[in-house]
Amino acid sequence: MRPCAAARGGQIAGSDFERVAPRRGSKYPESVQTSEFDYELPPERIAQEPANPRDHSRLMVLHREEGRIEHRRFYELPELLRPGDALILNDSRVIPAKLRARRLPDDKPAEILLLEPAAEQDWWVLAKPARRLKPGARARFVPRRLPAPPLEATVLDRNEEGHRLIRFDAGEDPLRLLSFYGETPLPPYIRRPSGETPADPVRYQTVYAKAPGSVAAPTAGLHFTEPLLERLRAAGVETATVTLHVGLGTFAPVKTDRVEEHPMHAESFELPASVCDAVRRARRAGGRVIAVGTTSVRALETAAQEQGNELRPVRGRTRLFIRPPWEFRATDAMITNFHLPRSTLLMLTAAFAAPGSTRGRELILRAYREAIDRGYRFYSYGDAMLIL
Repeated sequence: MRPCAAARGGQIAGSDFERVAPRRGSKYPESVQTSEFDYELPPERIAQEPANPRDHSRLMVLHREEGRIEHRRFYELPELLRPGDALILNDSRVIPAKLRARRLPDDKPAEILLLEPAAEQDWWVLAKPARRLKPGARARFVPRRLPAPPLEATVLDRNEEGHRLIRFDAGEDPLRLLSFYGETPLPPYIRRPSGETPADPVRYQTVYAKAPGSVAAPTAGLHFTEPLLERLRAAGVETATVTLHVGLGTFAPVKTDRVEEHPMHAESFELPASVCDAVRRARRAGGRVIAVGTTSVRALETAAQEQGNELRPVRGRTRLFIRPPWEFRATDAMITNFHLPRSTLLMLTAAFAAPGSTRGRELILRAYREAIDRGYRFYSYGDAMLIL
């Protein structure tokens, strides 16, 4: 790992954060079973459509020190935050990363999910059927909108996890061509037998999304509307944006029996000077730093782990795997959705529910049971939780 370089003259230092262990002074148990983060969810609790309007989703408020739970609506958030608080949002924009293709020369169907760029024309992808897309195989992509320039690709390589490296034949930026070929990369538990609906490209995107690069939405931000953000600012809550492009590091399932054996994938992030300034002002005013989503938490905590309490602008890649116990250095409160069993997102949430302790798992699973009993909606298009 390259060391963190200090920011000079307002410039953003480049760095590759590959830390997996907790910061010094904190210890993980020798072994934690992934099954300890399991729970049963009735299928009807998996949200298939988002709340309308966005901010009418339900909001569970977990007061972690008391273990007390409130049940609110997301539009009531200004009543729960305070003047001087800093709300940190992830402005990464979801790209239409799901592509339909025909294999060459047999013209059989295939599906490609873009994961991460490797070079100007090269991307790592998930491919189906993977066994038919070996190095050397070619595919022709099927446009969703016409007229479209032709687009083909060649499989160059595969890694140990079965992901394919493909090279697009296009002589221009493949991202531009996604407007002709790509679909919204909805997770598989949101069922769309005929493909995305007209609403999905808008609703599976935050209202403040700006920097293209995510292949899954930072879903905690899906509940915000522009009027709600204006109400928060009018109430004295400052907003600032990090960028963390959501990829496998966020949504890859934990397949190992032991949590500590899970390989965390790197994701690109940027923490600009505006966030550092907002955090500094919140600290001086006695306010709280409230991260919107696990991705914002990871960006903040990656920088804080390397830099200490005085954050500096930085961009790089993070493999930070936050799980109980974890001492949070940059984040005081968190807005998040209800996550899949055995996921790194659930583990991070459990760590945040009881910083520096392992009891957060029990607290979060109890809150999840109450959410299920009260009819909360789960996962990407589901309801939200505020942990204070």
